[in-house]
Amino acid sequence: MGEFRHGSVYNEKTMRNKTAILTAFLMTASCIRVLAGPPVGLMTDLVEHSDRVWKNGMLLQTMVDDVGLKWENVQCALIRSRFPRFSWVVNDDRNDVMQTAWRVQLGTSLSCLEYGTPDVWDSGMRTGSGSVSVPYGGTALEPDTIYFWRVMTWNNGEPQPWSRIKAFRTAEELSEYETPSYPLTKETQPELLPRLKDCDSLILADFGKDAFGQLELTLSSFREDTLTISLGECLKDGRIDRSPGGARRFLRQTLTVLPGRHSYGIAVPSNRGNTGRSAVKMPCCIGEVMPFRYCEIEGDDLNYRNIRICRQTVQYPFDDSSSAFSCSDTVLQKVWNLCAHSVKATSFAGLYVDGDRERIPYEGDAVINQLSHYCADREYTLARRSHEHLILHATWPTEWVLLSVRMAWLDYLYTGDDRSLRQFYDVLKAKTLTGLCGPDGFLNTSPDNQSREFKESIHLTFGDRLIDLVDWPAGERDGFVMTERNAVVNAYFYQALDLMSRISSALGKEEDASMFAGRAKKLKRAFNREFLDKGTGIYRDGAATKHSSLHANLFPLAFGLVESRDLNTVAAFVKLRGMACSVYGAQFLLEALFDSGEADYALGLVASESERSWYNMIRSGSTITTEVWDNRFKPNQDWNHAWGSAPGNIVPRKLMGVEPLEPGFAKMRIRPQPGSLPEASLRLPTIRGEVRVSFWNDCGRFVLDICTPANTVADVCLPLKENAGRVRLTLNGREITEYVHENGFLKIHDVGSGKKTFNLEYF
Repeated sequence: MGEFRHGSVYNEKTMRNKTAILTAFLMTASCIRVLAGPPVGLMTDLVEHSDRVWKNGMLLQTMVDDVGLKWENVQCALIRSRFPRFSWVVNDDRNDVMQTAWRVQLGTSLSCLEYGTPDVWDSGMRTGSGSVSVPYGGTALEPDTIYFWRVMTWNNGEPQPWSRIKAFRTAEELSEYETPSYPLTKETQPELLPRLKDCDSLILADFGKDAFGQLELTLSSFREDTLTISLGECLKDGRIDRSPGGARRFLRQTLTVLPGRHSYGIAVPSNRGNTGRSAVKMPCCIGEVMPFRYCEIEGDDLNYRNIRICRQTVQYPFDDSSSAFSCSDTVLQKVWNLCAHSVKATSFAGLYVDGDRERIPYEGDAVINQLSHYCADREYTLARRSHEHLILHATWPTEWVLLSVRMAWLDYLYTGDDRSLRQFYDVLKAKTLTGLCGPDGFLNTSPDNQSREFKESIHLTFGDRLIDLVDWPAGERDGFVMTERNAVVNAYFYQALDLMSRISSALGKEEDASMFAGRAKKLKRAFNREFLDKGTGIYRDGAATKHSSLHANLFPLAFGLVESRDLNTVAAFVKLRGMACSVYGAQFLLEALFDSGEADYALGLVASESERSWYNMIRSGSTITTEVWDNRFKPNQDWNHAWGSAPGNIVPRKLMGVEPLEPGFAKMRIRPQPGSLPEASLRLPTIRGEVRVSFWNDCGRFVLDICTPANTVADVCLPLKENAGRVRLTLNGREITEYVHENGFLKIHDVGSGKKTFNLEYF
C-alpha cells in the first residue's frame, strides 16, 4: 500500500486517472439516464392522474393511497372497469428505438411491488411493442379497492428500470368496461393586469382572459358596509358592459362586508337558459359558474386595506404546458393562442357543451372540440365521455348524428383503445343512418321515413325527428337550396359508411367491413352521377336544383368524394366562395383545402383579418372562440363556443402535418404544408409521448426538424415547390435517395424515432 501514500508522485497520478475515469463514467451514466430511462406517463384506462385527489375542485397534496378508503368531501378519478387497460410512454431519446418487450406488475400494496412480490398480477416478460391500451390479464378487480402498478420495458432489447409505482382506486360498482372521468378542478387566478380604475368609489379588475368560474374577495374593513360587485365579459366606455347583448354574461350582486379581514365568495345564480332538461348540470361540490373576464367593485368609500381579488376558474384537468406553437405570422399566432385557451376554458362542464347559453352537448360541437383537445393536451377521457354521451343522447341534425361515427374512429386513432368501439358497435352501425337509405342508395330523411323504431335505434333524445341542417346558423348556408335529396347530407353519409367500414375491419368484423365499403363505393358513383353538373364541373345543392353553394362542394372535397379529374374545378369554386360558411363549417372547409393542396389559400383564411375570421373574434374583445363570426350574424350568440376552435387542430394536423396513421400513434404522418409561411414550430402531445416539428421555408430550401417519441415510426413528407427542378435531400447531413414522389411531396417511409433534420435544397 506504500505506493499509494499521500504525496507520492505515483499516488497523485493514479488518483488523477481514477478521478478522470470516475468522472467520465458518471457523465456517461448521466447521459444514459437522460437518453433512456424508466417508462413515464402511466395511464390506467386513459387516466394519467389516477393517484391524485381533489377536494371540491382544489388539488390536494395528499395522494389516493394516503387517503385510503376513508373519504370526506374528496374526489378522484375512479376506475370503473374490472379489466382495465394500461398505457405508458417509452422513455428513450435515442434514435430509432422500439420497445421490444414489457412487464407489468399489479398489487394491493406499495410494499409488495417494492419487494417484487405482486399479489394480484405479474405479466412476466412479454415480447412486443404494445405500450398503449395493454389489457390487464389477471382476475377481475375488486370494487372500492386501491391498487398499485408499475411497468418496465426493454428498448431495442435492452432492459430499462421499473417505472414509478402508480396507484388507482376502483369504483364501488364495476363493469366490463366504462370510461372513467376526472372530477372538475379549480385554479385560483389573481387579477393579471393593473386595475383599470382604482379610486375611492370604483375598482375595475381584469383577469386577462375570459373563463368560467367564481369570484373570491379578501379584504379588511373597519365597519360593516355594502359593496356592489359586477362580473362581465365585455367592456364599454371603460366600464363593464351592463347590456352586452346576445348570450354574453353580466352579473350584478350586493355584498355585505363585515368588520375585520374576511374572504367572500360571490354567488353565481343558476340561469334558466342553461339548466334545462338537456343541459349538463354543475356538480354540487363545484357550484354554479359563469364566464367572465372583468370584475367591478363599487362602494361609497373603498378605503379598504389589501383588497385581494381572485377568480377561481373551473375546468377539466388541463396541462397548459402539453402543447405549444410559434410561427412568424403574428395573426396566426394570436389565432392559435385563442383556440388553445378555448379548449381549456370550455371544459368547465365535464362534457363538451355548446357554450354557456344552453350547455347542451351536440355532435357538431363535440367533434371539433375533440380534435382541438387532442392537439392541446394529453387527455382523452373528456372526449370519449362526450362522444359516448352523444351516442346515447343523439341530437336532431341529420349530419351530426352521422358525425358520431367519425368521433368513434378519431377516438380509436388517437387512443389505440378499441373497447368503446366494441361496446357501442351496434349503435354506431345504426348511426350510419342506413335505416333511412332508399333503393337509389341516397338518404331519405322525410318524416314518414323515420319510424319510432329507427329513432330508438339511434337514441334520438333531443328533437322529434332528424332534420337536415347543412350549416348553422341558417344564414351561413351560402344560399343552399334544400331538396329532398341533397348533396351535403349524402356527403356526410358517404363519410360515415367509409369510416364504419374501417371500424368494422379494426374489430375483425370483415363481413360488415365489406358491406359498408361496398355501400360507400356505390354511393360515391351515384353521388357524382346525381349531383355533379357536367357542364360546370361543380356540385349542385341537390338533384332538384341547379344552384351550387360552397357547402355542396366543400363537403365532397373534404370527405373524398371528388374524382381526380374534377379536383381542380371543385377546389377553384370553393376558393371563389371564400369563407361563406359558419365557424363550424370552417373546420371542414379548411380540411378540404389542405387535403386538395391549397395550403396557402387555407392559411390565408386562418390568418385573415376580415369580418369573417378568428382575428375578428379577438378584435371584438373575445378571448374564447365565439359562436359566429360576428354579433350581427347571430344576435343571441355567446363568446365561449369551442366549435369555433378549428385552427386549434388544423394548425397541428394540416399546417404542421402531424396525424396518426395507425391507432394510438404507433405510426404517424408528418406532412407539413407551409404555403408561403417562412417558419413555424410545434410541440404536440400524443398518447405515446411528445412530438416536435419545426420548419424553415424559403425559396431555395426547406428544412424540417422533427423529434418523435420512442416506439413510433413516421412517414415523413416534404413539400415540393411548384415546378421544382433538381433537388437534393439530406437526413442529418447525409444525402438520401430513398424517397418517392407523392402528390407534390417527397415521401420517406418508416422513419424511426428521435431527432431528425431533413434539408431539401433546390437547384
